[in-house]
Amino acid sequence: MSALSPRLPSYARDAIVRFLQSHLDGPPSRRALVGLSGGIDSALVARLLVEAVGAPRVIGVLLRGEMYPEPLRAETRAFAARLGIELRDIPVGAAVAAVTSLVPEAGDRMSTGNVVARLRMTVDYALARHLNALVVGTGNKSELLLGYFTKYGDGGVDLLPIGDLYKTEVRALAADLDLPAAIRARAPSAGFWEGQTDEEELGLPYEAIDRILRGLEELREPEEIAGLTGIPRPDIDAVVARVAQNRHKRRPVPIPKLSLRTVGLDWRD
Repeated sequence: MSALSPRLPSYARDAIVRFLQSHLDGPPSRRALVGLSGGIDSALVARLLVEAVGAPRVIGVLLRGEMYPEPLRAETRAFAARLGIELRDIPVGAAVAAVTSLVPEAGDRMSTGNVVARLRMTVDYALARHLNALVVGTGNKSELLLGYFTKYGDGGVDLLPIGDLYKTEVRALAADLDLPAAIRARAPSAGFWEGQTDEEELGLPYEAIDRILRGLEELREPEEIAGLTGIPRPDIDAVVARVAQNRHKRRPVPIPKLSLRTVGLDWRD
């Protein structure tokens, strides 16, 4: 194993299952709603939810845009059937078009992607309220640290069960649980536009990104990370800058301190 490569803890699966049970078991007992995209993160979360609370209490939601490929749709439906969970298949293309027609400035590729993510979460929460469910997110530690998620979109969830697993650890756990090979092999993508992949946007493969992030977690300086990993210093600096500039996504909304105890500062529930 390469220097600074994250290692999947032997207790990760059991710890995540217990975490999910503690938040979903009653009273009152809640169902779990998870967005299924055809990717490894959502597939892993759905699989762990079934292990934690049983298939009847898990609802998968496929919120597909206009370009969602039919073979991937069929594969996602087959995976839900394999898990034995209910799947809601809902097209959101018309809703995305409606929003972008109202706000022409949101018509560029990145803005439209954010609209898609936020509309998906709007639908998820509308369903969750009706079904007495918690919305379970699929973000991993790499994405959270990089800010590679949409604020109030896929970042707006009730639980993040794999939020302390780097992407490479997600892959390891998915292999341990024997998730379908096609899901494990698929290039990570938010599916916002045709051909979009995470690693192309980020500029590095997750194997390198996670080694840099692990170095930062251990409070190592960029020069030391470069020496241990052999990753070029400009690539390390780019990851460090991305982590810093997206810290606002990981923090509660700022509130000025005016009283004895302030929500999010010194009044924490």
